[in-house]
Amino acid sequence: MTSRLRPIFEPHQSMRVVWRPFIFSRRLLKVENCNATVSELLIPLAWITVTQKLRKVPDIFFWGQRKRFSTMPEIEANKRDSELFSPPSDVRGMMKLDRTAFKKTVTIPVLKVRKEIVSRVMRSLKRVALQRPGIKRVIEDPEDEENRLIMLDPYKMFTCDSFEKAELSTLKQLNVSPQISKYSLELTYDNFKSEEILRAVLPKGQDVISGFSRVGHIAHLNLRDHQLPFKHLIGQVMIDKNPGITSAVNKINNIDNTYRNFQMEVLSGEENMLTKVRENNYTYEFDFSKVYWNPRLSTEHSRITELLKPGDVLFDVFAGVGPFAVPAAKKNCTVFANDLNPESHKWLLHNCKLNKVDKKVKVFNLDGKDFLQGPVREELMQQLALPKERKHSVHIVMNLPAKAIEFLCAFKSLLDGQPCSSDLLPIVHCYSFSKDVNPAKDVQQQAGAVLGISLEACSSVHLVRNVAPNKEMLCITFQIPASILYKNQTINLEYGEDPPLKRQKTDNVFSEGNTQIASNT
Repeated sequence: MTSRLRPIFEPHQSMRVVWRPFIFSRRLLKVENCNATVSELLIPLAWITVTQKLRKVPDIFFWGQRKRFSTMPEIEANKRDSELFSPPSDVRGMMKLDRTAFKKTVTIPVLKVRKEIVSRVMRSLKRVALQRPGIKRVIEDPEDEENRLIMLDPYKMFTCDSFEKAELSTLKQLNVSPQISKYSLELTYDNFKSEEILRAVLPKGQDVISGFSRVGHIAHLNLRDHQLPFKHLIGQVMIDKNPGITSAVNKINNIDNTYRNFQMEVLSGEENMLTKVRENNYTYEFDFSKVYWNPRLSTEHSRITELLKPGDVLFDVFAGVGPFAVPAAKKNCTVFANDLNPESHKWLLHNCKLNKVDKKVKVFNLDGKDFLQGPVREELMQQLALPKERKHSVHIVMNLPAKAIEFLCAFKSLLDGQPCSSDLLPIVHCYSFSKDVNPAKDVQQQAGAVLGISLEACSSVHLVRNVAPNKEMLCITFQIPASILYKNQTINLEYGEDPPLKRQKTDNVFSEGNTQIASNT
């Protein structure tokens, strides 16, 4: 070992008794057999800096920091990547993507192995082999075509003494020299992950894009204000780093219009918004710029479908392009699906044909209230007039979280005649948002206020997803009481003579007050 290395690794006289309890691996300190200079050593800069600083502080400091320094050689994977495998620092602030600016050369430890035994050696070196997506762990030896170079983890392998006994034993059996060489590896734009690229480009300390909604070939982003100056670069990176994505868009307004779609800006890639998605084994096609589609609701679509039985009747008040209607029809349910948006109506018809359920779905293009007081009323009158043994359950789905609760007033005195058996009353699944500290109770009170009854003892609330900080999307499920649904019935604020909704058991239920909330998570 060169004289320049000794000062770094030989502890000060006053420190010797303190080093022993730290459980430092001897392999990290024993480097006498390595013929290398300081600049050639593959030791993280942070480790050298800390070692140098250790000499200058009192012994008592080491005892207080014992746990921290005993694990210093085993740096967490994400921290390692940020030190060695991060993009060049001079890309900070880049607004127009220049892929050539991401070139970087790093020094990697390698082990020279005969090509015919590479697979056997790799099995024994899983612990120390380089684990970096996009980088080959075995490459050709530029000096000898009969050999291969195995890339090793630069944070674990410093010298031949870094191998464990079992690893050295295997290498000896295979007649492989444990001598470690160094290899200059050139990293390019292709070797960096999207999050690493954006973290290097965006202002230091600012949030980066860690995820997006994928809608067929489209990446749908919700950019924050500090990300907007870099929006076109972000869009291109999303396309580059996600196979199959050919267009990146950013939502530029909230879904607050009549047709439940939003304005969007194409950040990069194709302008084509006609897309195809596959959800729960069903195929949907639509123009993403003109209809509403949220891939995060896949689990909820499946949950409602599982509640249905063949022969049941489903009224889908705000059907969109069919994510509730199509699976229900495939389950041999009778489906009435409606949407006010002419584009949604068009693609709903298309998707029913695409999934071969067009004979089982009656499609409407009406306002939600008109749909409830027209086709739904007529069909309910027929269904509830059937002999009891021929009747099936009736479900009404109202997936318009921003406004659906307001439409519950349409059920007041909707039907004429004598009430049917309470077991056959329609079951409503109504979606809503809540920012309340007790979202379940909040949604129950909102729905109850519209209907003029209390729902807290006779409904279940399902937590669908977290939409934003302190904003939840929930689904309240209840049977419409006869006192509400039929004309000239006495309203009992505690649900009259009608029994509370029979809650279905679920594995994912947690309590909030006296209300059950079932969660997708």
